[in-house]
Amino acid sequence: MSDRYSRQTLFAGIGPEGQERLARGRVLVVGAGALGSAALDMLVRAGVGTVRFVDRDTVETSNLQRQSLYDEEDAREGIPKAEGARRRLAAVNPEVALEPLALDLHAGNVREVMAGTDLVVDATDNFETRYLINDAAVSTGTPWIYAACVGSYGMTLTVLPGRTGCLRCVVPDVPPPGASPTCDTAGVIAPAVQAVASYAVAEALKLLAGRDEDLATGIWHLDVWERTAYRMDIGKPDPDCPACGRREFPFLEGDASGALLTLCGRNAVQVRPAASPDPNGAGPDFLEQLGGRLAELPEVRGSLRSTSHLLQFEVAGRRLVVFPDGRTIVHGSGDPAEARTLVSRYIGS
Repeated sequence: MSDRYSRQTLFAGIGPEGQERLARGRVLVVGAGALGSAALDMLVRAGVGTVRFVDRDTVETSNLQRQSLYDEEDAREGIPKAEGARRRLAAVNPEVALEPLALDLHAGNVREVMAGTDLVVDATDNFETRYLINDAAVSTGTPWIYAACVGSYGMTLTVLPGRTGCLRCVVPDVPPPGASPTCDTAGVIAPAVQAVASYAVAEALKLLAGRDEDLATGIWHLDVWERTAYRMDIGKPDPDCPACGRREFPFLEGDASGALLTLCGRNAVQVRPAASPDPNGAGPDFLEQLGGRLAELPEVRGSLRSTSHLLQFEVAGRRLVVFPDGRTIVHGSGDPAEARTLVSRYIGS
């Protein structure tokens, strides 16, 4: 075994056998932003065999305060977070197989994205995606770890389908907009991110190392500013839970978040195509063909930039970033109707 993990294997909770199990483990991390950066870095350094991660966004300067996988050059380039994370993580530990996915997780692709993984770690910033993960995990019996952070506090919940309560046991339906603080309203500080990610990754290591008896139970809540931490027990699966009890999975039947999404902490709206021949992309030549068409438009031509990862241009005071999977993020507007109009006009429906 690599000397890289010598200190970790000395820890009784993991040991040589646990390290070998980690090396065979396959983890999916949903989100490569703040929590995702911290979680990915720890999982890769720990020697988890395969780490798949999915993120729909690009790196911006405002990310650098708390998203530890990225630097100034990544923000200047506007690189997709999945690609920026891959670059950094590959340099951290070449022994780990990395599977980056620069796409939006939704009902049409969640099964394929989760396929073959032992565990899902939530590092998202919205309830809609978390409920989608919950439905997919409970329906397939895949363990998953809920993690959330805002301001100076956050929480984690380890879900073992069939053995513990799930997210919908606690809150059966997605909370309405404005019901909970967000990074838009309360901000977030890096120490809280690192603390919550550490709790979540510790749970992931226990699961992968076969130490189920050491797993936390219930919801763990901590506040690094107020110096508090407490646990709320949720018990076993609730027989009245829509997911655990009644086996109802509406988030898998249709994208509950819709094709329009206002992004947390950003004056931006994501527009996802209503349909695509491939749930993971709009076709191999999509960006090249789109770039050729946009280059003919006088109002676009001067600002058009394209790489293998994305295409971006400015029009009507807005910046549009288009990804290979057909998604577009419209920066400079929080109005979904305006975003949809711009995308329809310049990208197509």
